[in-house]
Amino acid sequence: MTEITLTPGNATLADWRAIYRGSTPKLDDSCRPLIRASADAVARIVAKGEPVYGINTGFGKLASVRIEAADLETLQRNIVLSHSAGVGEPMPVSVVRLMMALKLASLAQGASGVRPATVELLEAMLAKDVVPVVPAQGSVGASGDLAPLAHMTATMIGVGEVFTPDGRVSAVEGLAAAGLAPVVLGAKEGLALLNGTQFSTAYALAALFEAEILYRSALVTGALSTDAARGSDAPFDPRIHLLRKHRGQIETASALRNLMAGSAIRESHRVGDERVQDPYCLRCQPQVMGAALDVLRKASDTLETEANGVTDNPLIFAEDDTALSGGNFHAEPVAFAADMIALAVCEIGSLAERRIAMLVDPALSGMPAFLTPKPGLNSGFMIPQVTAAALVSENKQKAYPASVDSIPTSANQEDHVSMAAHGARRLIGMIENATAVIGIELLAAAQGCDFHAPLASSEPLEAVRKTLRAEVPHLDHDRHFHPDMEAAIELVRSGAVIAAANSVDLPGVSEVAS
Repeated sequence: MTEITLTPGNATLADWRAIYRGSTPKLDDSCRPLIRASADAVARIVAKGEPVYGINTGFGKLASVRIEAADLETLQRNIVLSHSAGVGEPMPVSVVRLMMALKLASLAQGASGVRPATVELLEAMLAKDVVPVVPAQGSVGASGDLAPLAHMTATMIGVGEVFTPDGRVSAVEGLAAAGLAPVVLGAKEGLALLNGTQFSTAYALAALFEAEILYRSALVTGALSTDAARGSDAPFDPRIHLLRKHRGQIETASALRNLMAGSAIRESHRVGDERVQDPYCLRCQPQVMGAALDVLRKASDTLETEANGVTDNPLIFAEDDTALSGGNFHAEPVAFAADMIALAVCEIGSLAERRIAMLVDPALSGMPAFLTPKPGLNSGFMIPQVTAAALVSENKQKAYPASVDSIPTSANQEDHVSMAAHGARRLIGMIENATAVIGIELLAAAQGCDFHAPLASSEPLEAVRKTLRAEVPHLDHDRHFHPDMEAAIELVRSGAVIAAANSVDLPGVSEVAS
């Protein structure tokens, strides 16, 4: 794994993407004095003996209960154990690592009161690939992502299980094999590790990075479908989009125009084609896909800000030994960003499904029914289109905003919650659905272009077809369709479709699209 230097409070989306893809974060040494100063401030607060929430009191509804100095370590251990109440399948390792890195960067800003040794253990676990097993369900996205972060923290004190290069083992075994030892949490440390939005933010960022690939792949397959349908590139004329002024629309139109530039299929229909206008699924790609791009970019701005913030409670200000209790743990910004990503992903898949439906309909495409040379004897692309429709419908149901929901918790002390955790966690599944739709479109569009032989598409689109045809041959007669679909979906998921069209500059969601 490559190593990157993580500067707390100033990390870029490229940094977080690299960590999600497997890089190991190493804290910039400039943050270490801040960590020490914050921990020292907590020690001075404890020495004063005055009640301060989260340091020498109970938590949540129990904040009025005073805890004696002799019990502060037990208090921190208890909160970790009692809050480790998640359920469901474990989080993906890549998302857990991102969550750990987000927590590391938050603690390292010196506002959480955590000792250097505790921060160093979290950093070392990432470096040694000791990844906590964290059940993915149990957070409502306010008062922090308590349950999942508690499971993460439990492994740091030797409780629970971890994934290691040698498999899934107990936390004690995993730490020992990596040459690490559990930590005994001091005052404030358990709460600092549990409180925060890192679970929700990690899932939302992971989805954003996967949505980058989805969006750019859909541009390519959308252009290929336009050629397969002998559609016009006139709707991509820059003059149209400059008048409306939306950045995403302008950039999307440019990409589509460049993807189709030089297509002999397109040139063959400039004269004598009686159609005046194409269906919206072709003609309005810049407007729909451009809007999706703008929304994804807005979500990326929010998530980059959130990833660089400090979201636990209370916050420690070492300059005057002040502990301020507030509500930075409320994940409403992340919930809104997750809902925006959900809407964009849903629409990307929805538009692509309409292009597939158009291609298999002989009345609209002018090609053989269901893109098979002998319809009737063969069903061709009939059922892959049905599968795409099913996936789009499922995504429509999942796209309902999570942020508008709330349910009181902690005996009404936490009476409004964000549901960011659920909102972010659903996104990977939605992207998988949409990726499958784009994979099906890739197959259908390539099949459609085959009917125009010997005419060829543009250079970048022909490179995409060549990449597909290396894995999936033209469909002459019905065959077991599932392997073809799996191969095409993997080409989309892996970014191979984007790479094949790399002669065209495809717009990205953030500063360095992968």
